[in-house]
Amino acid sequence: MTFVEQHLSFREQPLEHRVLLVDDDDAVREMATRTLENKGFVVVAASGVTEALKLITTEPFDVLVTDLHMPNPADGFTVVTAMRHSQPNATTVIVSGYPDVQGAMDTIRLQADEIIMKPVEFNSLAEVCRNRVMARKPATREKKERVSAILHRCVPEIVQNWLARTKECPELKHMTLGDKERTGYLGQLIEDLVERLAKSSSSSKDGDSIPSASAAIHGRLRYQQNYSPAMLVQESRILQVTLFGTLQENMGMLDFSLLLPDVMAIADEVDAQLTQMVESYMTELGKAAAA
Repeated sequence: MTFVEQHLSFREQPLEHRVLLVDDDDAVREMATRTLENKGFVVVAASGVTEALKLITTEPFDVLVTDLHMPNPADGFTVVTAMRHSQPNATTVIVSGYPDVQGAMDTIRLQADEIIMKPVEFNSLAEVCRNRVMARKPATREKKERVSAILHRCVPEIVQNWLARTKECPELKHMTLGDKERTGYLGQLIEDLVERLAKSSSSSKDGDSIPSASAAIHGRLRYQQNYSPAMLVQESRILQVTLFGTLQENMGMLDFSLLLPDVMAIADEVDAQLTQMVESYMTELGKAAAA
């Protein structure tokens, strides 16, 4: 067999699918390019965000493969966001050396089809790209929802997921309470949060929280149930995680135009509710000490 025949036998038949590969590491970019080309892809490589953005706006691509940090944390987000807006049918693959990228919030923000952790196995990367391209369907224009609308219709699901998490939490699972006692006023707390989100604008600011009678009642209830202030904090943390997990599960329905302000409002409102709970709890504690 001649060298040319050997070379052709090693290379798979061209897929005629175009990959935009973005990575500031020359060695990684070269190896990934070589592997993807050997799998039949047409690869256009970029070493940074500026070059990638120019390519996105001037050339069509079927797949985006981008490093997340190049070297700034927001670089991958910028590239993926641009691709999502300019070429919504393209498959997006994120490569990251940071395990927390798989958390709910980053997944929501990045809207990535696939997240691959470093160190990258390049043949596996090529296989992911191939499978994603083959399974890809044209993007559809689905009706988008605000965060407030999604949370409002998912209140029962949020409560159940929160309940399951608290039963697994080391600091909370020892409480011998029925489900109704354990959830307390959680449903109303979520509705209060939804009310704030529905009224908020893109200029939502810290301190716009709505006084919540439910938070005060919840704090008194937790005092009567022998919770500690630290346990209230754990409950609040779990609520935020559950809320963001709900958004992750409904990512395809999200209206991203006000997502970040809404996320900031969620964090601020949950913290404000926690403050009101603790104040109510401490008031009851003071009454007991004075009696």
